[in-house]
Amino acid sequence: MSLKERLVEHIEENGPLTVSDFMAFCLYDPRDGYYATRPALGGASADFLTAPEASQMFGELLGLWCAHEWDALGKPAFNWIELGPGRGVLMQDAWRATERIEGMHDAAALVLVEMSGPLRDEQAARLPHAEWATRLEDAPPGPSLLIANEFLDCLPVRQFVRGEDGWHEKLVGIDEAKKLTFGLSSALPAPDSEDEPGAVREVAPGMESLIYEVEQRLHAAPGRALFIDYGYTQPEGADTLQALQQHKHVDPLAAPGEADLTAHVDFARFAHLAREAGLLVYGPITQGQFLRGLGIDYRADALAQANPQHADRLAREMRRLTHDEEMGALFKVICLSSPNLPPPAGF
Repeated sequence: MSLKERLVEHIEENGPLTVSDFMAFCLYDPRDGYYATRPALGGASADFLTAPEASQMFGELLGLWCAHEWDALGKPAFNWIELGPGRGVLMQDAWRATERIEGMHDAAALVLVEMSGPLRDEQAARLPHAEWATRLEDAPPGPSLLIANEFLDCLPVRQFVRGEDGWHEKLVGIDEAKKLTFGLSSALPAPDSEDEPGAVREVAPGMESLIYEVEQRLHAAPGRALFIDYGYTQPEGADTLQALQQHKHVDPLAAPGEADLTAHVDFARFAHLAREAGLLVYGPITQGQFLRGLGIDYRADALAQANPQHADRLAREMRRLTHDEEMGALFKVICLSSPNLPPPAGF
């Protein structure tokens, strides 16, 4: 049975799914989930293109950011952790960019937090010195520098729609033809709201547990956690669930497990949870601001002077990463930090 057929059977037996549960099935089902079956995730032949796949400068600058923060920690032995490392391109570029940082590689234990077997194989080909964990809490204890690019947007979200009679949860059910379809729950007990009818609010249930894992690590030993993703700082009341297949938006219900499902990140809630956990929070700022603060203009100029035949391509890559009409404004950067550390670079 296909994942779609199994979902229909599950709904027939157990009732409609929340959007969060539907996303979890589609992304993480061990047999047919998107991340279990897509070794080309984020590459040129994949359904979408991530920043490290768009330009080597992205991973290089994040590597140098980590070198700066390692110095701020006092240059200890440390865990260099990436959540959701895709094909390993970001960390491959970061590792290469820090080869000349005296002592850093000897001090680093490279840990990739990845559940997908096919992706682990891709990562191992690029980073044979890495070790793997299936969860952040399984990474070794001690001082840590953590990077997560386009990880938060994959946390499944519950969706709530404002109706004339109050809030309703958006659900995934089946119609008379046994096709997957969206519907709404009965009105839920909820406080009064100024949201207009039709407004949508999204909540990622897994955000609290992720913050808890980061909190435990950064309170036990000094460290930083850098998250980069697309999202908002003020809820816009819109449905941000999207499915991408071959770089095009498709119906999220059409082919479960065959398209990437994501939702925009609520950075205000993420920052609030981190502060409530006693962590220092820097940002969110835009990706364009962050990369320019790290010197991407100078890096692009240096690469263009060394490789003039690639100057036009480098200019296009920098625009893609930093311009407001590309990734520069939609993508945000936030850093969570252990207490009693100086401000991180770029903020």
